[in-house]
Amino acid sequence: MTIAQTRDTMIAAADAGGRGESVNRAYDQLRELIVHGRLAPGTRIIESDIADRLGISRTPTRSALHRLQQEGYVAIVERTKERRLAVAPLTQSDAMELFQIVGQLEGMAARAAAERPEVDRIDLVARLRVLNDELSSAGKATPAEPSRLFDLDTAFHRVYVEAGAGPRLLALHDAIKPQAERYARLYVNSLVEEIATSVAEHETINQSIEAGEPDAAGQAVENNWRNAARRLSRVIGTHGERGSW
Repeated sequence: MTIAQTRDTMIAAADAGGRGESVNRAYDQLRELIVHGRLAPGTRIIESDIADRLGISRTPTRSALHRLQQEGYVAIVERTKERRLAVAPLTQSDAMELFQIVGQLEGMAARAAAERPEVDRIDLVARLRVLNDELSSAGKATPAEPSRLFDLDTAFHRVYVEAGAGPRLLALHDAIKPQAERYARLYVNSLVEEIATSVAEHETINQSIEAGEPDAAGQAVENNWRNAARRLSRVIGTHGERGSW
């Protein structure tokens, strides 16, 4: 390879790397907007508007939107002869499916966490109980802060997931969990009164990991997510789905 060919190859690789970084940045920013509700369910997605909002070109924006569509954050809406892209709605059926998947993934992680050496489990459960106690106290506060409740609950689950999940399981979890978080963030105000129930279910998880009982730990996590899905389904039934078309 000549010097000129080497230079051209390096330039092409740098350009490709730059495009990849732009796509990843656009994806991260868009997913954050959707998960936090700043792009509300059902909102029409116009590629040029999104590119202007993010301050990037349309090409990486288009690639990021395609990736978000594959992951279920945005969807094609067909109305008569018009097809448009929009932020995916929040529905009871979708919530039930997402929470079941997350429960299965986190259940696998909890089983692995319960198989760790006793000294590791003691430290793990101590951290879990600190978070669960904080969640309990936050739930009793007047008025309660929904965002703090969400953050504490998320942190609790993350601790045992990171303790038990291998890299592949963690990657799967990180890909799907934010989709479930959309529901928790947008409906958390209506779930405050259920915090005591969640805290009790968390303690069952703690006890199972502490005792080194993998099956019980996995089942406790799956039950927690199954019950959370039912609680959320009732709330959606009362307050309505968001962004349905």
